[in-house]
Amino acid sequence: MIDKLEFLIALSRERHFGRAAEVCGVTQPTLSAGLKQLEGELGVLLVARGSRFQGFTAEGERVLDWARRIVGDARAMRQEVDALKRGLNGHLTISAIPTALSMVAALTTPYRARHPNVTFTILSRTSAEVLQELEDLAIDAGISYLDNEPLGRVATVELYRESYRLLTAADGEFGKRERITWAEAGRVPLCLLTPDMQNRRIIDQLLRGAGAEVAPTLVSNSLQVLLSHVRTGRWSSVMPSILVETLGVGERVRSIPIAEPEVHHLVGLVVPRREPQTPLVAALVAEARRFAARGIAPA
Repeated sequence: MIDKLEFLIALSRERHFGRAAEVCGVTQPTLSAGLKQLEGELGVLLVARGSRFQGFTAEGERVLDWARRIVGDARAMRQEVDALKRGLNGHLTISAIPTALSMVAALTTPYRARHPNVTFTILSRTSAEVLQELEDLAIDAGISYLDNEPLGRVATVELYRESYRLLTAADGEFGKRERITWAEAGRVPLCLLTPDMQNRRIIDQLLRGAGAEVAPTLVSNSLQVLLSHVRTGRWSSVMPSILVETLGVGERVRSIPIAEPEVHHLVGLVVPRREPQTPLVAALVAEARRFAARGIAPA
């Protein structure tokens, strides 16, 4: 039955029979037949069918919840047995919000030093995508905000407190200042992340709370694009301190703390709420706790 539950989860993730079959490494007729067999075994219709995928029935949604639990537990069991035989080995997929990508190496590097037979895939995702991929068992763990928007059924480890800086030209209006307010930050033409990013929603809320208009002159879903514009000295932006500390901004740009109010948001590791965790995820949680205990991230 496990393989049929895997089909159901893949269909939920892809919302398309052909793509779900491709992800599962089977033909579309094989996937469709497996789902029909599962419906026959359970005695209920799970998938609303037509010429294309139309969604799940109410019974299908409930079975999907159970499928995620059962498949997750089955994967954990296989991984634990394998770890007992061969030591910790395998592959970890981690999705991180763009503003946290620069610190992922602080987890993966010591992890791999302890467990050299583990490999990694690191993906850039929005906070909503991180949670959805965890729900769909598409990733092993995520790094996202912990305290700004609902997280759902996950376990968390706080990594650092995100604070914010204005990046602006050294010879610009605020180039000589040591601190500025959010109201003042709103007076500078800004380039910001796109509105689907939680960091952008946080910044918009803070600017509006200070009475400033949110009217960026450039938006992008890529921090690399924003940083490349900022480094010209002709553009300004608001970015987390940890990103500035890690990547730097160049000689033509000042990084100025934003106060009044001085705001912090928690960023941390998010993993499925499951006991026991898979050995790979349990080792990542331990690494995250060691990182947090060192307290090396900028506040």
